[in-house]
Amino acid sequence: MNLRDGVKTAENKVSAESRALSTFVKDKGNSLTDRLESYEDIINLEIGDTSLNRTKTLEREFNIRQLYIKYEGDNPTGTQKDRIAFAQIYDALRRDYGVVVLATCGNYGVAMALAANLAGMECQIYIPESFHTDRVKEMESLGASIIRLPGTYEDVVKRSSELAIEREWYDANPGGPNTPLQISAYSQIAFEIVEELGDAPKYCASPVSNGTLFAGIHRGFVSLYKRGKTSRIPKMIAASSSYKNPIITSFIKGLDHCQDLKPEKIKETKYNEPLINWHSFDGEEALYALLESGGNAFHISDKKMKDMTSFLLKKESIKILPASTAGLIALLEMDEKLDFEPDKFVAILTAKY
Repeated sequence: MNLRDGVKTAENKVSAESRALSTFVKDKGNSLTDRLESYEDIINLEIGDTSLNRTKTLEREFNIRQLYIKYEGDNPTGTQKDRIAFAQIYDALRRDYGVVVLATCGNYGVAMALAANLAGMECQIYIPESFHTDRVKEMESLGASIIRLPGTYEDVVKRSSELAIEREWYDANPGGPNTPLQISAYSQIAFEIVEELGDAPKYCASPVSNGTLFAGIHRGFVSLYKRGKTSRIPKMIAASSSYKNPIITSFIKGLDHCQDLKPEKIKETKYNEPLINWHSFDGEEALYALLESGGNAFHISDKKMKDMTSFLLKKESIKILPASTAGLIALLEMDEKLDFEPDKFVAILTAKY
């Protein structure tokens, strides 16, 4: 099976200034404090502050007012994964780790490979034997080591985390000891949205897989609200591939916990792979965000994601990974059903195509 999890044409470029800073970071003759400061400068130069644009074309097409797109494809490797990759490499550098380890099916591996490369850190990336992604070459070009293991993605996450403990490597896997750091990094998306809009939107929609991104965005809005920076917490809308994600299925069933799916029921396609799993590693946190915000969750078909990708390319001239459009589709379907009163609405598009 030739799956296409990830960005097809990412150039993984960073500025000349960041390359110069990287040279300084890699020089262990410099003090750790100065190296950390330089790596933090790289993060400030390259990561986040992604565009938030009002999409009047979609507003007219779908009869919705003030619809904004938060486009995470602006990050160096083309996805939101750069946010957690660079945050964790900074942490690993601070704690004097020499090797970082993770499991991936594509996008996250490239993000970690780039972040580790700029820090001069060894990156061990584990991929299920049955998965194939065009992004392996990118990982290798950035100096990462690729190791194939039998089993599902969830199996490979477990095994790579075990190796991290055995060999005292930095474990950057989802659902591991660094989950709070990952959620904190993703909370910056909420901060950026509020900074641009002046307040939180009425609804915020996002695709979900492991749930880390979704939980992080919600956590950011909650933090801002508790600090008096917003007048409200958005209702969160989660969306994923139809019947192939535990978070969505558990919410629709009315459960108060994230219930695993049967692995044999999960079937990958070239459109749904970034979204699907039988066990969402941060599913409990994401389900909590849905319930606490009074949000909603949607199953989205491959056809709808494919059609939305074509529509966005034609109408907005942006290339979006099909799976990345799931949250936007769910938001528009919810508006069609409820006929939202005029307000501000945000959809997160997580990756370019």
